[in-house]
Amino acid sequence: ILLHFRFGDHSRMRENYTLITEFILQGFSSFHEHQITLFGVFLALYVLTLAGNVIIVSIIRVDRHLHTPMYFFLSMLSTSETVYTLVILPRMLSSLVGMSQSISLAGCATQMFFFVTFGITNCFLLTAMGYDRYVAICNPLRYTVIMNKRVCAQLVWGACSIGLIVAITQVTSVFRLPFCATKVAHFFCDIRPVMKLSCVDTTVNEILTLIISVLVLVVPMGLVFISYVLIISTILKIASAEGRKKAFATCASHLTVVIVHYGCASIAYLKPKSENTRDQDQLISVTYTVITPLLNPVVYTLRNKEVKDALFRAVGGKLS
Repeated sequence: ILLHFRFGDHSRMRENYTLITEFILQGFSSFHEHQITLFGVFLALYVLTLAGNVIIVSIIRVDRHLHTPMYFFLSMLSTSETVYTLVILPRMLSSLVGMSQSISLAGCATQMFFFVTFGITNCFLLTAMGYDRYVAICNPLRYTVIMNKRVCAQLVWGACSIGLIVAITQVTSVFRLPFCATKVAHFFCDIRPVMKLSCVDTTVNEILTLIISVLVLVVPMGLVFISYVLIISTILKIASAEGRKKAFATCASHLTVVIVHYGCASIAYLKPKSENTRDQDQLISVTYTVITPLLNPVVYTLRNKEVKDALFRAVGGKLS
């Protein structure tokens, strides 16, 4: 009888699973009266993000003064963040103006795959940029030897490879689960909101997600922290105040982006799963899917003298 009960229960579970062919992204349904306002704000931020990243990639490509490892990594980060926002924001914007909020299982898995891939790639690109700043300040005489084209390419390839491996692992583990509900309490297919729709206990998946989050957030953060401890100790040894100011200036933009990026991601993925409400979770998600990608081009164009000079040269050349 017990075996029959378990078999029957399992069969019903599989039947429910096969009936579900799509999810419903609930998005910002709790902010229904403000959805048009949210659409306008997010659209403006999205356009600024795209424009900023395109300008950065273009100016680095055409200006030979920016053909250095630091700006090579910056162009890769801008490219990665452009794809990262393309995966999430267009669908989010369409749902805010009342278009279909349904997404197929395959579409949801694809969105999650690219979101995880490029999100983790961004984390490790920021780590590579931290290493680049460490070599530039702590070992300037050997900088061009250490940070040669091959090493830069390997660091970018390593960041992308880690993103791909983690994304395949996460998406496979999540979409092997049987699903009995369809309403995703989020504006995109993030890992935890999708796992909550499963018919079975997801403790193993939660542990896997936590382990991966620690590895791809705490480890890069630790490496960046070590780099900046060494950088700061080296800068403090510089005799002239002007030299110290210049050295700090080369790191300020990167450090600003790192603090916001890792800070938001850590709050989202390292906190206890029941600590925040749905609205709080969405607010945190907006920060790392909308605000952080915008921060990169804003910080690097407004705070970075070399990029501003390159922009003036480009504009001046076209005007003349």
